[in-house]
Amino acid sequence: MTWVKIAPKLAEDFHVIIPDLRGYGESDIPKSDPDNRAYSKREMALDIIGLMDALDLPRAHILGHDRGARVTYRLALDHPERVDRLGIIEIVPTGDFWASWDPDLAMKGYHWTFLAQPAPLPERMISTDGPGYMDWTLASWTFAGDLSPFTAEALASYRRQAADPARIAAMCDDYRAGATFDRALDEADRAAGLKITAPLHFVWAKGGFPARTGDPLGIWQNWAEDVTGTEVSGCGHFAMEEVPDAVLAAIRPHFID
Repeated sequence: MTWVKIAPKLAEDFHVIIPDLRGYGESDIPKSDPDNRAYSKREMALDIIGLMDALDLPRAHILGHDRGARVTYRLALDHPERVDRLGIIEIVPTGDFWASWDPDLAMKGYHWTFLAQPAPLPERMISTDGPGYMDWTLASWTFAGDLSPFTAEALASYRRQAADPARIAAMCDDYRAGATFDRALDEADRAAGLKITAPLHFVWAKGGFPARTGDPLGIWQNWAEDVTGTEVSGCGHFAMEEVPDAVLAAIRPHFID
């Protein structure tokens, strides 16, 4: 649902495929494992590769936001031969985000530690009012501090998922993977000097999470060989819903070029 305001415009130039990540939306909910690999971005990237194979797509432009952006850059690192151009919206790599924490970022991004706690603690706490928790979280990450950027259909979908114990567990398992498997993988790749080879355009919000790391564009320049970037204003974390025209203006030329 997060792409609803820009997907039709992108579809004027491209075949647009928008899959739900495992555990989210209408996707399957695989069982987790002790190593947190099942919800790692490496496994989710393999889901996207499987989808590309099923559609007979040897290569594609890949664009991602938030959790999907973590899958996007992991796919580009693990499967560079399948990526033409890369778009990343509103994240820095997982390992770098953890390393950037200070008191302000810890307060804003508290969900990274909360959702990653061992099961079933966060699941039980969220399940007392899952839709309420989702509304509060979504609103707190917008520039306006309310739910006005979201369509009624998007909010209904988010609330429905937040009322489903299995989806709540999958969401927590995603963050558990981020705190363990994904972070360790990033640190190993950085130590090995592995870099993304596909041209990468990074879009971040002046009032979003990456901006709090100090130099988000510089972080990506350490991870990829060819990096450009656009900072957008007047929005928080949900740039595509809050300032869709600005996001389109930043991303579309990168993929058209």
